[in-house]
Amino acid sequence: MPIKEIVQIGNIKIGSGNPLVLIGGPCVLEEKETNFQIAKELKEICNDLEIPFIFKASYDKGNRGVNSSYRGPMIEDGLAELKAIGAEFNVPVITDVHNETEAKKASESVDILQIPAYLCMQTSLIEAAAKTGKPLNIKKGQFLSPFNVSGIIQKVESFGNDQLMLTERGTVFGYNNLVSDFKALPAMRSANVPVVFDPTHIIRKPGISSSAPEGGSPEFVPHLTRAAVASGIDALFIETHPSPELAKCDACSMYPLHHMRELLTQVKEIDKMVKKWHLGLKTKNERGFLK
Repeated sequence: MPIKEIVQIGNIKIGSGNPLVLIGGPCVLEEKETNFQIAKELKEICNDLEIPFIFKASYDKGNRGVNSSYRGPMIEDGLAELKAIGAEFNVPVITDVHNETEAKKASESVDILQIPAYLCMQTSLIEAAAKTGKPLNIKKGQFLSPFNVSGIIQKVESFGNDQLMLTERGTVFGYNNLVSDFKALPAMRSANVPVVFDPTHIIRKPGISSSAPEGGSPEFVPHLTRAAVASGIDALFIETHPSPELAKCDACSMYPLHHMRELLTQVKEIDKMVKKWHLGLKTKNERGFLK
């Protein structure tokens, strides 16, 4: 079953020239008040700017550097919380899954299943997630060239799922350093799948604790975000928090919630300009970034 150029979740269409979508929320579910505050403010901002919004949070962050790190409420309570957020704010929700059992269970509560970067080559996990019939967002591994995502696409197709997004979250260039190669975006998009850009993980420094200030450089998030949208992406993936320094996970890389309106206002205008230009290319039957 060939992958579709457009992923549709309810009324939201992602890809092939549709308006930019925000996938946003905290790294991992925290207290209910914090989760609901983030969802409420992002929904209000996106409503005002007419940006389709999908709420994101993990119920379990199993790839922490040390055992003492906060992992989340885990699957049972976490899925119940995600389902409640979706219902309260009438938004789709997305969460990470880590194994075959989780994929089936999570598919009953969320709208999109996400496969973390470090698991993007796990065939059994991709098979289980694909066979749920839910749209998938697979984050390209830091170790994987953007020119070699065809294997991931082929696996999803072979398991009968035709709704796939690929997320760029940087490539490892030496120890403690992730780099965003902007050639990756058109390279991934040339496979005719929607492409998502995640600036809040690109500015992480692998191997350094996410609770240490030196573990990330969130001041670069707006620069990377504007550049990515100018490259013609389909969606943004941004982790945000009202008090990043107090976040229970990835405190060093969270983008402040109170800056989200300004950033999204900027990228909304960039997205409109870029897609208008690419529509002109399409009208002339010329090959552009968007097809």
